[in-house]
Amino acid sequence: MKKLRLVVIGNGMAGVRTLEELLRLAPDLYDITLFGAEPHPNYNRILLSPVLAGEQDFDDIVLNDLDWYAAHGIELRLGRTVVAIDRPRRRVIADDGSEAAYDRLLIATGSSPFVLPVPGNDLQGVLGYRDIADTRAMMEAARAHRHAVVIGGGLLGLEAANGLTRRGMDVTVVHIGDWLLDRQLDRTAGELLRGALEARGIRFRLRSQTAALLDDGAGRVGALRFADGREIPADLVVMAAGIRPNVRLAADAGLPCGRGILVDDTLQTFDPRIYAVGECASHRGIAYGLVAPLFEQARVCANHLAMLGFSRYPGSVTSTKLKVTGIDLFSAGDFMGGEGSETLTLRDPVAGIYRKLVIRDDRLVGACLYGDTRDSAWYLRQIRERRDLAALRDRLMFDPADAEAELPAPCPVVEPDLSIRQCA
Repeated sequence: MKKLRLVVIGNGMAGVRTLEELLRLAPDLYDITLFGAEPHPNYNRILLSPVLAGEQDFDDIVLNDLDWYAAHGIELRLGRTVVAIDRPRRRVIADDGSEAAYDRLLIATGSSPFVLPVPGNDLQGVLGYRDIADTRAMMEAARAHRHAVVIGGGLLGLEAANGLTRRGMDVTVVHIGDWLLDRQLDRTAGELLRGALEARGIRFRLRSQTAALLDDGAGRVGALRFADGREIPADLVVMAAGIRPNVRLAADAGLPCGRGILVDDTLQTFDPRIYAVGECASHRGIAYGLVAPLFEQARVCANHLAMLGFSRYPGSVTSTKLKVTGIDLFSAGDFMGGEGSETLTLRDPVAGIYRKLVIRDDRLVGACLYGDTRDSAWYLRQIRERRDLAALRDRLMFDPADAEAELPAPCPVVEPDLSIRQCA
């Protein structure tokens, strides 16, 4: 029987993980063609930071080498960007004029760094931080220049700052927020992190807005000017102030888009032949930028591409577990707290440990950990399962998993079978 044709746009972690899941479920269902804009096989973008810091090489972060694609019969077209989707003819067109026909299409175009709309943002030496090419450009700049400015105090910005510092540059992080990682940490943890990074030689300008990037007279960036008129030297400027989902290709093809390409609980777009996963997709109004939700989407999407048709993606309870320059961090759920919630905190300045748990109606709804994340998996499970923790309240801060094991086993609860629906 003739195989169906599957075309995948995007050779990143979300798209290839979907293929891995699909090949496990239905290895012989499709002839697969994959377009990748970069000239590299699939690699782990999360590990670009250790590469920048000199702790790993590019070859160390490859997830699927060229032999993997060949072994699974995947037609791999690297260094080719898809520029159009012809939905009536069910074909995609690449920038080199080549085409590929599809019966099913998977869009996994990811995202791009947000470039601040300020004068000088197109000067030489102004970079995003998203892929191997960006990382190599930063490494080359560190060999020839001294002053680096990273715009953005999120995870990518701090990792870039650490890597450039390790390569001998004087680094200043410019952040418009009141504290670092203000989407992943509360103020206390953010200020602890700042102190630890300052001890490593990184400087910070918080609550600061960039007004312009100044030319050094030779077409390269030479300084950064703040909104208050102050200036600092900058031979290299790294934009790490957020990402924007790559939706233009889908939007030009007439697919509804918002923050990302709109998908339902099967990761299907408005066109039933076309699916989208990863940072380019918007599910129930959310475009996820973390790895765990992308992999959860990949499993569901693969299930439907394999025509099994029973899996659904309800969304993700997001958590962040990071290691920023050797400092362990974790957050999940509503870690900021608010009206109707109660906050438990523990701080040990000597050991460099801070813990904050947010409880509502005897259920854990949020957690923020700094310096010691050993119990993070247990906390995340409680947040997802919304279990009553009244009996463990006094032990939540200290070895809660061990305390839970000491409790009597709960009686099993039989849930009613709601899987059968009567059709009118």
